[in-house]
Amino acid sequence: MASAATAESGPTEPQARHVVYCGVCTLPPEYCEFGGTVKRCKEWLESNHSDMYERLYSDGALLSAGVGLAGFLCEIMHKSSLIRRSPKDAIEASMSTLSVDAQKRAEKDAQKKAAKAEAAEAREHEKKMSSKVLIKRVERNKRKYVTAVSGLEAHGLDLKKVAKDFGKKFATGSSVTKLASGGEEIVVQGDLSDEIYDWITETYEDIPEDNVDCIEDKKKKSGAGPP
Repeated sequence: MASAATAESGPTEPQARHVVYCGVCTLPPEYCEFGGTVKRCKEWLESNHSDMYERLYSDGALLSAGVGLAGFLCEIMHKSSLIRRSPKDAIEASMSTLSVDAQKRAEKDAQKKAAKAEAAEAREHEKKMSSKVLIKRVERNKRKYVTAVSGLEAHGLDLKKVAKDFGKKFATGSSVTKLASGGEEIVVQGDLSDEIYDWITETYEDIPEDNVDCIEDKKKKSGAGPP
């Protein structure tokens, strides 16, 4: 009876497919390996979609028959050395071996988001590599100096946290102040240019040493009065 009823009802309408997008790289989780932030993507997926995380990244996931797109692409990446290609090239090469249905589900969105993530990452890297960190010794009064540090925010650093670290490290006053031209800088009490230079280059390895400069800004002396 049940089989007859099923036969009479005819083919069912295709149901809309719900697609989950990663909160870190904005790609579908199956394509997070192409976004350049795999570690953070995994952490986000584990916290927000634990069932999908288990399906994609559990120890036996890549060995199971229903591995899904992530395992499929991962295997291709390792076997054909696609890991050395750009995210866009890797996706295009992998898509060529998928079924037509799979291509329709993922190709358009995945390639668009992967290219966007790759371009954003390249812009961010270029910006960091060209951003200068200036350590300026400023004379406030005779034989009294402060050291102003600017440009750290361009390298993704929290100025308030760094100012607090400066204060602890050098046992002196340190605070974030606003610049008249816009933006902010850290002002540290005392002549600590060399010490701060060494601390920044040793602590933040992502900041190229060539991008850190020490300069001096002496207080202008008033001209002599009339004879």
